[in-house]
Amino acid sequence: MKQRLLLIFFSLFVTFQAKCIQILIPMDDAQKDHLKSYGIAYWALKKDIEVKWLLNYRGGSFLVQHYPEIENECIVRGVSYESITDTQADGILNEIAQPDANQDAVSMNKAPKIAVYSPPNKQPWDDAVTLVLTYAEINYDIIYDEEIVSGKLSEYDWLHLHHEDFTGQYGKFWRTYQHMPWYQQEVSINNQLAQKLGFLKVSEMKSYITREIQKYVMNGGFLFAMCAATDTYDISLASVGIDICEPMFDGDPADKQANEKLNFSNTFAFENFHLQMNPYVYEFSDIDATETRKVIRENDYFTLFEFSAKWDPIPTMLCQNHKNMIKGFMGQTTSYRKEVIKPNVLIMGENKPANEARYIHGETGKGFWTFYGGHDPEDYRHLIGDPPTDLNLHPNSPGYRLILNNVLFPAAKKKKRKT
Repeated sequence: MKQRLLLIFFSLFVTFQAKCIQILIPMDDAQKDHLKSYGIAYWALKKDIEVKWLLNYRGGSFLVQHYPEIENECIVRGVSYESITDTQADGILNEIAQPDANQDAVSMNKAPKIAVYSPPNKQPWDDAVTLVLTYAEINYDIIYDEEIVSGKLSEYDWLHLHHEDFTGQYGKFWRTYQHMPWYQQEVSINNQLAQKLGFLKVSEMKSYITREIQKYVMNGGFLFAMCAATDTYDISLASVGIDICEPMFDGDPADKQANEKLNFSNTFAFENFHLQMNPYVYEFSDIDATETRKVIRENDYFTLFEFSAKWDPIPTMLCQNHKNMIKGFMGQTTSYRKEVIKPNVLIMGENKPANEARYIHGETGKGFWTFYGGHDPEDYRHLIGDPPTDLNLHPNSPGYRLILNNVLFPAAKKKKRKT
């Protein structure tokens, strides 16, 4: 009798094990909507459900315990998923754990709190990050200079910089757009805000903001920036205490010796660059390669580096994709000349024939930052007045995936292993 009961118990146990299922969200070409898949992972984290990020497994897939609510969200959002047994999931994890497999499984347990640094008047630019966050249904807060001055930045795990000019030169749009209502409104809003916060000039306010963001990163925050927010951020850090703005921007002449006084020890990514001081030239410095690159649109691609998932999990996370070659796209700051990139900066994506970097990453203090050149991964040359990209037409965009890798990274950040 006892033996029979044991057999029945064992049979029930085996049946239960077979029925236990997990959800695999593939991120290779089998996925119908890569971008919304990140939103599913973020939604699960918000519910305090652990998500495993399977690095280099089928394009960086997600594995999560089955819950009817998650399955329903996948169906509603049009995200491809596979129901697999616990035994199958264990088999995948064992495969990934093999020493010769350039793969790893990283556990994510907490959804990062996200802030987007964005002005009240976003014209003339829409922003790729806010577009994809909205499309993926990932919540974020808008903050600007006033919130940073009041100390609210410390409440967030992840900060994105909208297409801001941190030099105080209003994007160097003065020559072409000085009479446009949106330009005049931007100048007015920033001048009023600087006065309200106790600064004599907008450039002084922006300099203070960049240093507060620097402290945020050093204390463990994660910074992600695109386009002109990348090089103007470092220019602002290098020019603390130096007037680099001509009278049309701040009412008095720039320091004629500004280039000789730059302090590159303050910057995150760039060194030994030269400022473009002419206010009539639509360029900030020689960091950006937009005007010097000789790349025709048909050949404009950049390649992601392949990192060791087990030994370099951080850049591996940030490069997860179903494509290794990403089509290029322009911006006020399109790409970075390698000659001015600091030697400790990690280049994650490059156009090798053009000798330029497109996607770079580094650590500062306890925190991390990523700079991504270009304006919109699915709009090659986004001009003022162009409508924002409709991501319903680009649900599998490899270029936009890089943005969302950075969004999830704080939930899974893992210290580099020691060799």
